[in-house]
Amino acid sequence: MAERIWLDVPYAEKDQAKAAGARWDPAAKRWYAPRRGMTALEPWTAAPDVPDLLPGEDRTLGQGLFVDLVPSSCWFTNVRSCVTPRDWERLRRMITRRAGMRCEACGASEDRDAQRWLEAHERWVYDDAARVQYLKRLICLCTDCHTVTHYGYAQVRGLESKAFAHLTKVTKMDGVTARRHIDAAFATWRRRSQVTWKLDLSILTDAGITLKRPPSAERRPGIAAATLAAERGIPRPAPVDTGEIVERIAIERGIALPRPSPAGPRPAPPAAPSNRAPAVPSPRKEEEPSLLRRIFRRSS
Repeated sequence: MAERIWLDVPYAEKDQAKAAGARWDPAAKRWYAPRRGMTALEPWTAAPDVPDLLPGEDRTLGQGLFVDLVPSSCWFTNVRSCVTPRDWERLRRMITRRAGMRCEACGASEDRDAQRWLEAHERWVYDDAARVQYLKRLICLCTDCHTVTHYGYAQVRGLESKAFAHLTKVTKMDGVTARRHIDAAFATWRRRSQVTWKLDLSILTDAGITLKRPPSAERRPGIAAATLAAERGIPRPAPVDTGEIVERIAIERGIALPRPSPAGPRPAPPAAPSNRAPAVPSPRKEEEPSLLRRIFRRSS
């Protein structure tokens, strides 16, 4: 077989690349040019591969499966929000390849029929004294493990029971131990959410990845509310300046952002986070809505 002429095609641009003549290699899970000299495919010319070990990365940090909530003050400062779509594609490809195309928490492989994908997740270290959030590892997780990791997000998406069951299955925790683990994770989340963190992504910049400025702390709750509304298929909250970041995230998740209705009252803006401890309802029954649900709930 002739050597592949690989391309870097972000998910959001796959249809454009296909129309320009790109072809998909299902084994490598990557687009390629069928022959040289196809000028229409030049926008997706492949950049050098990202090294398997990023400079300063700790591949031992955060082994296994656990609830790892991102402080609300850090929402939308994740790697995908801070790099270009093409660089994200390069990073995602490296992360899944070095993991042997398996989840690094439970060992599962991708399963399209089960809607289980391999996804990239960040492991962070928080310097409380300096108020710096350091990216220290990128890890490959399956959709189910990734849902557990972002347990608060699972709650507001109605996936808590599924996340709880997967957590106990993979970790072998009993229900009481798992509930205590979740409570402790939320306690840490509340404490860290009171701090505005400075982001340190030097393991990416030292590997030649170009960063984009993340949204300001003031814009993050509105962007989060708009993204969640899009995933639920409800009208976009207004007035919210979602900007290009939420648009790109929605596109990469395959979500069509609904436009606000031209008639009718304007929905109220999402409620600001309070200091009240979020409820962590049992998977067996509905209790008081959690803090995250109150932040993201649809205006009535």
